[in-house]
Amino acid sequence: MTLKDNVSVILLAGGKGTRIKSTSPKQYLLLKNKLMARHSFEVFLSTPNIKEIIVVCEPAYQHYFATDSHVPILFALPGERRQDSVFNGLEKVSADTEWVCIHDSARPLINSEIVNRVIDAACEVGAATTGMPLKFTVKESNAQCLVKKTLDRSLIWEIQTPQVIKIDLLKRGFNCANKNNLTVTDDVSLVELLGLPVKLVEGSDCNIKVTTSQDLVIAEHFMEKFSPDAEHAKL
Repeated sequence: MTLKDNVSVILLAGGKGTRIKSTSPKQYLLLKNKLMARHSFEVFLSTPNIKEIIVVCEPAYQHYFATDSHVPILFALPGERRQDSVFNGLEKVSADTEWVCIHDSARPLINSEIVNRVIDAACEVGAATTGMPLKFTVKESNAQCLVKKTLDRSLIWEIQTPQVIKIDLLKRGFNCANKNNLTVTDDVSLVELLGLPVKLVEGSDCNIKVTTSQDLVIAEHFMEKFSPDAEHAKL
């Protein structure tokens, strides 16, 4: 087994999705006749270098991840914060795992190429995240909503998942965050707390996070436009 083959996935599927007015959490809504969470779940199932998938979700939704795949499926409970959910998933990762790939199930439009690209980048420096360089102007404001300065957008990225981190770095990052009572909004921020490098890898404009009903419509549009049957299709 190579380093690249020793990857465990933590799939976050425990959010409540309150901004989408639905009786079910957003990740369990149908997207093109399939539960949203199943889209990325099945991508990981079909990616050869994935050794196991830990799904972080409430017990009532575990049956949605039934599969006849040879890839082991484990479950962890969601936490109060996103990082708590990741930590709970990390507790279930196999003892011999060297790399952890973390993904939000509310980002259904990934593919194996993106997954492999971010794994390769993490193997270079220890941690990597997908993202997209910004295409629009960004300004920093002061407390009075007056422009403080215009930022150099060529150096700014919108961050996505999946994110891949060497497991010992992830554990050290959690120790640092917990010791200092810090909250982070993404996983590679835990590596940044250690002062260590994180590689940025171009993801996809289609790799949106479905948060609102409008996002669901956009995701459906992307799936229609870039489906395998569409001409020149590519995520």
